[in-house]
Amino acid sequence: MDSNMVKADKAHAVCIPCPVQSHIKAMLKFANLLHGKGFHITFVNTEFNHKRFLKSGGLNSLDGLPDFQFETIPDSLPPSDSNATQDIDALCKSIMENFLAPFSNILLKLNTTIASNNPPVTCIIADGFMAFTHTAARELGIPLVMLFTISACSLMGFMQFPFLRDKGLTPLKDESYLTNGYLDTVLDWVPGMREIRLRDLPTSIRTTDPNDAFFKMAADAVERAPKASGVVVHTFDALEQEVLDALSPMFPCVYAIGPQQLLLNHSSNDSLKSIGYSLWNEETECLDWLSFKAPNSVIYVNFGSIAVITPQQLAEFGWGLANSKLIFLWIIRLDLVVGDSLILLPEFVEETKGRGLISSWCPQEEVLNHSFIGGFLTHCGWNSITESVSAGVPMLCWPFFGDQQTNCKYVCNEWGIGMEICNGAKSGEVEKIVREFMDEKKNKEMKKKVMEWKKLAEEATGPHGSSSINLDKLVNEVLLLNL
Repeated sequence: MDSNMVKADKAHAVCIPCPVQSHIKAMLKFANLLHGKGFHITFVNTEFNHKRFLKSGGLNSLDGLPDFQFETIPDSLPPSDSNATQDIDALCKSIMENFLAPFSNILLKLNTTIASNNPPVTCIIADGFMAFTHTAARELGIPLVMLFTISACSLMGFMQFPFLRDKGLTPLKDESYLTNGYLDTVLDWVPGMREIRLRDLPTSIRTTDPNDAFFKMAADAVERAPKASGVVVHTFDALEQEVLDALSPMFPCVYAIGPQQLLLNHSSNDSLKSIGYSLWNEETECLDWLSFKAPNSVIYVNFGSIAVITPQQLAEFGWGLANSKLIFLWIIRLDLVVGDSLILLPEFVEETKGRGLISSWCPQEEVLNHSFIGGFLTHCGWNSITESVSAGVPMLCWPFFGDQQTNCKYVCNEWGIGMEICNGAKSGEVEKIVREFMDEKKNKEMKKKVMEWKKLAEEATGPHGSSSINLDKLVNEVLLLNL
């Protein structure tokens, strides 16, 4: 058979994430799952993030992967700290204004006869917030699947944005609406979500700016998503069945496919294992440190890849942890503290000596799966929640922005696997709730519940589970239509 015919018969998915750590990680894992199904993969990062990958993994770390290649596009942003996430507002504006043309050029290059080592592009997998890809897919006449790397409940929250805007419920009239009780308004019309308040929706509705960049990007994304060939949500049926059922009529087809790592655990060939999924260097010394602790004794603290805190918040949390007398592993990114250099007082270091370890970044999934981790103090990013559920670890939630408030409500009130720290908590409050969270009786109750969800997640990702079946259905019903 002619070699060119063989190439043409192979599915080729071009994957483009929203260019921030958590979305890139989830898209890479999804691309890895498709690669395991025999797809040729082209993964498109921004030049900024591609350089960060090379810095963390090594200059040749992305070379030579069979049927898995990387391309880059510019982000049209000014230079910034290579160890920090870029300004989110500026990034959102640039995505909407500048990404389509270079992305279309990538597709054109891949489909030319000069592009020697890859088959023609047969489908696009785009982050759900990268709405410009609808135009690119339509120009090529190929399927477009939108991957929402968030919970189904958060996606349903984002689906309300156009309605809230059209009804004048957002943007807020002024900042007094943040504190005058308005955010406690109950929305009794959101499908599949009971007793949801405005404050439980993604935080972009709290803007007072009618031109808020993230709100505009999110509203555009959910308005255009129903035109996609399919929508994937990184979740599993049992966890969010009611909301998934309510989402189904809104799209041509919805596939709950997750948790991704549990699906990858069943794969015999993890193409990206040597590369990893992190834009930061992962410090592994903490794994050795954990090995000398008692089972379920350590609280793991990580506020994710984007959130920033003030020096005052750093001090309140630090002394809350110190005064709790508990053992902790605290991840403090170099860019975590805004407006000041990262300083922990010598008194804090002395007080926590021997029972506290601070690291700048770590292999989170390995940490969570360590038997000595008893709880996870988290910002409630969706990747962190799915990883915590997959490891069977209860959560202490301190949400910052975006979808994190929605996730927090479900973790604490619907799934029974976490507790919430109030915004603005002082050191005494942090100490009290950390002690309560790690208390043997309270922690045991949450541990039992999260282990039940872990079992359901493992069932969903087994060979005959719902997520595995949904992945096969997506491939056969949508992604292979052009072959």
